[in-house]
Amino acid sequence: MSSKTWTAVDRYIVSSLFEADPVLDAVLAANREQGLPAIDVSAAQGKLLSLLVRIRGAKKVLEIGTLGGYSTIWMARGLPADGKIVTLELDPHHAKVARSNFERAGVSDRVELRAGPALQSLAELNSENAGPFDLIFIDADKPNNPNYLSWAMRLSRSGTVIVCDNVIRDGAVVKEHSGDVNVEGARAAFSFIGSEKRLDGTAIQTVGAKGYDGFAIAVVD
Repeated sequence: MSSKTWTAVDRYIVSSLFEADPVLDAVLAANREQGLPAIDVSAAQGKLLSLLVRIRGAKKVLEIGTLGGYSTIWMARGLPADGKIVTLELDPHHAKVARSNFERAGVSDRVELRAGPALQSLAELNSENAGPFDLIFIDADKPNNPNYLSWAMRLSRSGTVIVCDNVIRDGAVVKEHSGDVNVEGARAAFSFIGSEKRLDGTAIQTVGAKGYDGFAIAVVD
């Protein structure tokens, strides 16, 4: 099958199962206008994240990698009225766009955005005893996957769901010596989850408007 077919099926999923959402359309449009890279999760993936928040019954969510806040908004919508999501973004321009998008989507009261290097922000969250979080979504620079997963473990508890995006990389994850730092980061995520005794995980290969990739999903025992 071709990427054209995958995209057509994604559109069918959205048109069949989702209501029209001009707010999220406006968020993506704002991201494009502000020059952000088009690497947001797809609508179907965003809905999956929102459902995972609801299925877990999460009240506290941590997101590593905000971009323009599209995935953040999906997860914030899955939270109860007293829920909160902390999202971390390195780029100050991306953070500014995201904050505007949170206002647009009416979720600012549920979102705390921290701008700056994620590893620094994670250390600060830990020192503030901000955890444990119920669900943690990792979608940032891939070479740091092991570091982000390590911090996720410190900021979690039994039952915390950890989701790591972009771990299949067009199938290149099977290449032991790819020379691609993003592929190496994906492999490092598999190694971490597979060797961490407190994690019970799997991975889901995905195809769609965003091509061929996938999520690693794990639960903390």
